[in-house]
Amino acid sequence: MSYEISKDKLKDFRKKVFLIYDVPKYFEIDNSIEVENIKSIKINQYPGFLINLENYSDFNDYFRATFSKRSIQKLNRYNKRLENCFNLTEKMLWGSDTDKLEYDFVFKHFHKLLTKRFEDKQITNNNLNPEEWSFYKDVAYPLLLENKAGLYVIYSDDIPISVRLLYFSEDIIFDAITVFDIDYTKFHLGKLSIMKMLQWSFKENYKIFDFSKGYFDYKESWSDLKYNFEYHIHYDRNSISSFLLANSLSVFFNLKQYLRDKELNKKLHKFSFFLRKKKSKSLSPQLIITEELITYDEDALAQVSLQDRKYSFLKKHAFDFLFLNSEHLKNLAVFEITSQSNTSYLLKGENNSQTLAVK
Repeated sequence: MSYEISKDKLKDFRKKVFLIYDVPKYFEIDNSIEVENIKSIKINQYPGFLINLENYSDFNDYFRATFSKRSIQKLNRYNKRLENCFNLTEKMLWGSDTDKLEYDFVFKHFHKLLTKRFEDKQITNNNLNPEEWSFYKDVAYPLLLENKAGLYVIYSDDIPISVRLLYFSEDIIFDAITVFDIDYTKFHLGKLSIMKMLQWSFKENYKIFDFSKGYFDYKESWSDLKYNFEYHIHYDRNSISSFLLANSLSVFFNLKQYLRDKELNKKLHKFSFFLRKKKSKSLSPQLIITEELITYDEDALAQVSLQDRKYSFLKKHAFDFLFLNSEHLKNLAVFEITSQSNTSYLLKGENNSQTLAVK
């Protein structure tokens, strides 16, 4: 995350070029070299976002300073509704006593949730490349044992529904990869996971929460400082080959950033998804909520489980039903109505019911 150049090592620059990736600009690194034969170039790349936690006395102070009273009330209502509808637990996996089996279990669900999220968005995500994902999994665990990394997890009935991979320095938390189960979208789980993570951050007395590189709307909403990541190029200015290579790199990375500013990268990710995605043999049926309950005989009801992969497409509708009616998952029963000419489903809570029909 930071570096310095030792003046007694300047001979290492002879006829060479050094490229340093992803230096946060707010670190204000003094990497100037006051010698004639070394030239340095800085190139802005990805935007970054952070919260300076030291600007606030506690989480509530930050919350009031960042959001309107109405927004705070909404988020608190979403949080209360989420806790009323599911059996939730929160946990930070880090430290020397972290169980490897639990780590592997969480990482498995982490991958599933991330895959599900980006398939829904229909864009590729580099983190999901098998080699890159294996790298993250292999590297994070030993760092986690040393409290240099962590997994912040929200569980529903012991199943991860939100996971954040974090890296830690002495005073800074770096939010590396984050995902939530999109079936819980109605509850605004993404926003609630940030809120819970920041409450933990204030409690642990960190000074900065860094959302890391890349633009997303939520980062701009929650952060109080926007900065740039830089690429630093240092080269031997007396070497023609070094000069040409360094300036070629500068042109290349400036062009990449220009195309990024034009959002060409988003189009490429969508196109890449289209090329890689294999057509599903069995597409999930599209459902609509019927305005009136479908009539049925009790004998025509066949109870199904949301945990059965065959019926996983019902989860989002079921969770929306729980949210709108303030019902708890433990009281929900899901049935397939077998007597209908068109396939239909019944969601039955303690006090409310709803039927769904296939389009």
